[in-house]
Amino acid sequence: MPLAPPPAYDDLVARLGIKPLPDDLLGQALTHASYLNESEAQAQSNERLEFLGDSVLGMVIADELFRMFPVAGEGELTRMRAEIVRGSTLALAAARLGLGEHMILGRGEEAAGGRGRDRNLAGAMEAMVGAVYRAHGYRSSRAFILRLLRPELRQIRKEGARVDPKSALQHLVQARWHEPPEYVTVVEETGGAGRRFTVEVRVAGATLGSGSGPSKREAQQKAALQAVVALSAGKTEEG
Repeated sequence: MPLAPPPAYDDLVARLGIKPLPDDLLGQALTHASYLNESEAQAQSNERLEFLGDSVLGMVIADELFRMFPVAGEGELTRMRAEIVRGSTLALAAARLGLGEHMILGRGEEAAGGRGRDRNLAGAMEAMVGAVYRAHGYRSSRAFILRLLRPELRQIRKEGARVDPKSALQHLVQARWHEPPEYVTVVEETGGAGRRFTVEVRVAGATLGSGSGPSKREAQQKAALQAVVALSAGKTEEG
C-alpha cells in the first residue's frame, strides 16, 4: 500500500492548483525509490507514475506546440518539445512549486541533498502529472501541465528552441550518418594555470571539429559548434 501523504497535503494541493487526489495516489507520487530501499513499509515508489506522467507530458506539449507553431516542421517541433520536457526544465518547475520539500526520501538520499537534485525533482513532477491523469483524466492533466510550464511555453513562443551546439550536431549527424558523434579528449593539461582540455568530435572515422576549454563540457561544446558550422557550410566530407 502506498504511503499516506505528508501533513501539508492541503497546502501542496493548493500550490499545485489541482483537485484533491486520493491519499494513496498522492503518497505514491511523492515516494522516491530510496525510501523503499531503507524501509520495511509495504509501498510503491513513484517510478510507475513517473513513466505514465512522462508520456502524458510529452503528448500535451506536442499538441500545444503543434497548435502554437502551425508551419513548423517535425524536426523543429521535436527540438522545442525536448527543450520543454527535459529534466532540468521540469526540475525548475518543481522547485517553483516547492515540491522537493514534500518528497518522501530514504535517509541516505536525504543526507546527500536529494531534495534538490534535478533528477528527483523532475521524476516527482512527472509522477504528479501521472497521478493527476489517473485521478482526473486527460483534460485536468492537460490544464495542470500548461499551467505548470506556462513560463517555458511563453519563452519558447518568443524565442523558439534554444538548441545547444551538441544537440544541433546530434541532429545533423544522425540524419546524415545514422550514428551518434563521438567526443574524444586528445589533450588534458594540468599545469599551474589550471586544467585545460582539448576535445575532438568524430563521426565515421572523420574529425568534424575540435575545441578547448577549462572543462570537458566546454571543450565538447566548442568542438560541436565548430562541427555544426563546418557541416552547415558543406566543408566536411563523409569519412
